[in-house]
Amino acid sequence: MMSLKSFVLALAAGVAVLVAPAANAAEEAGMTAEQFVQSLDYRHGTITVGQAKAHFNLDDEFRYLDQADARRVLEDLWGNPPDESVLGMIVPRSPALTDEDSWAVVVTYADDGYVPDEDASRIDYRELLQTMQEEISDANPERVKAGYGSLQLVGWAVPPRYDAGSKKLYWARELAFNDQASHTLNYDIRVLGRHGYLSLNAVSGMNSLGVVRAGMDRLLPMTEFDRGARYADHNPRTDKIAAYGVASLIGGGLAAKAGLFTKLGLVLAKSWKLLLIGLVALGGSLGKLFGKRKNKPTVH
Repeated sequence: MMSLKSFVLALAAGVAVLVAPAANAAEEAGMTAEQFVQSLDYRHGTITVGQAKAHFNLDDEFRYLDQADARRVLEDLWGNPPDESVLGMIVPRSPALTDEDSWAVVVTYADDGYVPDEDASRIDYRELLQTMQEEISDANPERVKAGYGSLQLVGWAVPPRYDAGSKKLYWARELAFNDQASHTLNYDIRVLGRHGYLSLNAVSGMNSLGVVRAGMDRLLPMTEFDRGARYADHNPRTDKIAAYGVASLIGGGLAAKAGLFTKLGLVLAKSWKLLLIGLVALGGSLGKLFGKRKNKPTVH
């Protein structure tokens, strides 16, 4: 991990910008971390996510925090910058949020439209990974020059897999910051729907890969869109179509109203867990990816 000097990593135009997080609001309020966690309003069972027209059918292993409490955890407990896009958080019952090896799943939704999945079976994930690695590496001199250190995409922690039947995509990346010996795990799930997709993002250390992977595998079938908002409910005559396919969800971006951006996660030292929810104008990376869409059908 990185040192106890905690930073928030925001990537803008391919250059990392690091800023010190605000003071822990729980500490400022005179609460211990345990008291803070006990003050959260956990929900159980079937959870409706109205903004996304989706729901979770959680078993006893998971609990849910609505938007307000999810943001309290991210911003007040873990020191992240404010982010209104966070809809909620899925929290395993064990380990606890205060434990060193804790992990949680941040829920967001992109209403970019129906994402065509015709490219899914043709994606060359090895080449896609190489492109991503090259672009991140190419941006490192600028990061280092600016005094913000380096970022390395080590590889797939879990290779991407798209289930065409359930319209669910998942993958995990292994990330290294400043050549630290301890690496970061960024585990992603995308559930495609009629009007966009639901994003589930878990962040932890690589030493927790087995636990996080098992938990995400169990969570995958618990996540569904509501009737009328499912991928199968798509009406090609009336529905908005996203300007990208499945490969772009993995390879660098989300096409959003503000432009193309990506989400990566990082964990800092021990009790510091910082989730990157920063805009990225990957420029060259996405240019290469979308350029290959035109010239080479295997990578989109």
